[in-house]
Amino acid sequence: MFFPLSYIVFIFTLILGSIISISSSSWFGAWVGLELNMMSFIPLITLKMNSYYSEAALKYFLIQALGSALFISSGFLSLLFYFISYIFILLALLLKLASAPFHFWFPQIMEGLNWPQIFLLSSIQKLAPMILLSYLLINSIMIKMIIFFSILSAIIGALGGLNLLQLRKIIAFSSINHMSWMMIAISTGDTFWFIYFFVYTFILLSITSMFYNLQMFTLSSLVQSDQNSIVHSILISFNLLSLGGLPPFTGFIPKWMLIQTMVNFNMYIPLFFLLVSALITLYFYLRIIIMFILLINPIMNFNMKYKSFTSNISMLVKTSFNFIGLLLPIYFLLV
Repeated sequence: MFFPLSYIVFIFTLILGSIISISSSSWFGAWVGLELNMMSFIPLITLKMNSYYSEAALKYFLIQALGSALFISSGFLSLLFYFISYIFILLALLLKLASAPFHFWFPQIMEGLNWPQIFLLSSIQKLAPMILLSYLLINSIMIKMIIFFSILSAIIGALGGLNLLQLRKIIAFSSINHMSWMMIAISTGDTFWFIYFFVYTFILLSITSMFYNLQMFTLSSLVQSDQNSIVHSILISFNLLSLGGLPPFTGFIPKWMLIQTMVNFNMYIPLFFLLVSALITLYFYLRIIIMFILLINPIMNFNMKYKSFTSNISMLVKTSFNFIGLLLPIYFLLV
């Protein structure tokens, strides 16, 4: 289990904070939910007395406190300056989401976390701010600002992941890049971004759980690990290709839907930047996959270990969500 049973209260209050923010009828209620969410996540970071966890928790608290202060002050400002306050609320939410140009804290904090906390920070912690972001689509200027910040996130998320050796930083910049797709989806409609978020969460869960079981944190640990097997190598490679949105894996389905929607809305310039960034992210996923391809080679597989059938089946079950896209063309033919 990722977290001890004694921490189930913090997981419950973390989810409760997101629900309070989503269902609130005022900015103050949304702020209360975000604060509860933040204060519940900090104990989940500091599970062990470790200097890296403590540093990551302190950085996370300071950044989120800054975002919360800007958020609540902007909410009170809305009584006098309606449109300006919405711009500051947008900036506060972008800071909490680690969207560019406020992404600077996200890779550094991710580097000090373990894989279960990375999953929570990249998925559940972003749910409430993204729904609040969808409430800000009040006019065309706000929509254009969100599209501009999403293009910026796509560029920085793609270029920032190049030439990195730490898997956690690679996943961090990948999350920034996927955030750009979800922000574009928010600007087009509520349905598409929720589908994208749902698929991304399950793909990230399968990747983080496999890296957690194998205790892999760097590219060199992929080669040096004594738990490698051919099945693990193939499953992790497929997971990363699905995360990159390569057809016919599951990660391509929400991107395909969003591309069609953007073409219908004539959003060709944002689509160009998103597609170019997706190609760059596929490049640094391939850097990881090449390690596994080398290990599958009989000459290079000196670290390969025999795994029991039950171990391989458990890994296959964890990653089965990524293979739904392989079966979808069959359903289309049947229809």
